[in-house]
Amino acid sequence: MTAADEPTTFADLALREELVGALASLGYEEPTPIQREAIPPLLEGRDLLGQAATGTGKTAAFALPLLHALEKRGRGSAPVALVLAPTRELAMQVSEATHKYGRDLGARVLPVYGGQPIGRQLRELERGVDIVVGTPGRVIDHINRGTLKLSEVRTVVLDEADEMLDMGFAEDIEAILEAAPGERQTVLFSATMPPRVDKIARRHLRNPVRIEIQREQTPTGEAPQVRQSAYVVARPHKPAALGRVLDVEAPEAAIVFCRTREEVDSLTETLNGRGYRAEALHGGLSQEQRDKVMGRLRGRTADLLVATDVAARGLDVDHLTHVVNYNVPSAPEAYVHRIGRVGRAGREGVAITLAEPREHRMLKTIERATGQKIVVEKVPTVADLQARRMELTRVALHEALIEDQFESYRVVLDALTDEYDVVQVALAAIKLAHEATTGPAGEDAEDIPTAAPRPETSYSDGPAAKRGGAERPVRKSRPDAARVFIGLGRAAGLRPQDVVGAITGESSLSGRDIGSIEISDRFALVEVPSAAADEVVQALRKTKIKGRKATVRLDQGPTR
Repeated sequence: MTAADEPTTFADLALREELVGALASLGYEEPTPIQREAIPPLLEGRDLLGQAATGTGKTAAFALPLLHALEKRGRGSAPVALVLAPTRELAMQVSEATHKYGRDLGARVLPVYGGQPIGRQLRELERGVDIVVGTPGRVIDHINRGTLKLSEVRTVVLDEADEMLDMGFAEDIEAILEAAPGERQTVLFSATMPPRVDKIARRHLRNPVRIEIQREQTPTGEAPQVRQSAYVVARPHKPAALGRVLDVEAPEAAIVFCRTREEVDSLTETLNGRGYRAEALHGGLSQEQRDKVMGRLRGRTADLLVATDVAARGLDVDHLTHVVNYNVPSAPEAYVHRIGRVGRAGREGVAITLAEPREHRMLKTIERATGQKIVVEKVPTVADLQARRMELTRVALHEALIEDQFESYRVVLDALTDEYDVVQVALAAIKLAHEATTGPAGEDAEDIPTAAPRPETSYSDGPAAKRGGAERPVRKSRPDAARVFIGLGRAAGLRPQDVVGAITGESSLSGRDIGSIEISDRFALVEVPSAAADEVVQALRKTKIKGRKATVRLDQGPTR
């Protein structure tokens, strides 16, 4: 197809009139690149493997063909399409978007996810649905109950496949795909394409159309869509450094990613103390609390969301301008997912990373993996902050002058100029305006030292690596670690990455928080921070590892 032949409108994609009309009413003017390339082969019934970053329009790319294929009348009660998403938030977003696109078709779309009373889901499934959008765990639950029948499913979509695998859903995904009819259309979308995603694609997709949407290349001389920078700061100075950077950047809305729940709560309190409207989001919140937090952020009564990776997966905030990594992400894929939340629709986004000296090497790893430069900058000084605040005051006054709505204040000016020079009056007014918007001068009196990078802490190939058959280096034991006993071992096919995936997927910990892993034939021992040990035990008791429920408890022996 030549450039002249490429579809430029949704009508050119040969979609049903009801869908084209719904898209027009929603303000969609033309398809995005992923939609232009994916929709035609999906309408033909082809399998598809798509690699595209968050925010490129993937949802409409697969949802519109699903809706297009719905029978016009006489639809049965069993679903004809199943969409798997890694988190409840993403499942809700995909379900809501699909419902909006298909409203003129009377499409019956049902989200199923954990944290929601299962009764409503059961009633809707019994009444009849066309498209089910769900998280793997809840979908498996319904399949096992016999309440979700896949016999009529014609299309299965894996959305954010790499995220689902990172969260430990590999076994569930395999089980769901095996339960679905063999003669079906399978669609897989992923922001990154690591070997484990490619393995699923080779096994379950038949001669798929392959689509890779690169981020738009910025023309020479123009600012990049996402400005990426990092600050190397010693741990004790990180809260102050973050506050200073945020003061200078003045984000419209930002997400700050932390590793643990405790870090989220502590940092949220610190930022609120600095005058920010910060909200915490982590696995310790109920679904009702999470909904209220997101409502305040989307309603702009909060401007900072401090969150763990797991809690924030799948979130989409239109007016988000900044993403902050309070720690360097443990994997390049996580970094890519985070920064993909900003810089959309041609607007510039900002990605900021606070790196401790030992984490500097990981920044280089991320640069090599992404092919993008992360500029290491110095923490803004007091002088930088004051200059930024002066600039904000200047901009505010400039906007007021353009509006030219201050005639009612002339009586004050006339009275003051009888006694003072007009320049002195203007300076006094600027001072009051400056302090009203940025606070009085003299705050943040000390500069924050920038730490020099140094190599990362060494890792060991000790007993855990040898006895457990670990495929990655494991950390040396730490004095503040507790050991968790898991009643599965090599005999059950347990691998270190299974343990890491289960813990990071079900708790607030990241891979970096996990210490040594020892795997024997019948059981495994894993080191975690003492403060998070109970959380990990409770989380693992509620989930399956390698498709099995396992005995999980704190190990009573000494850590090594």
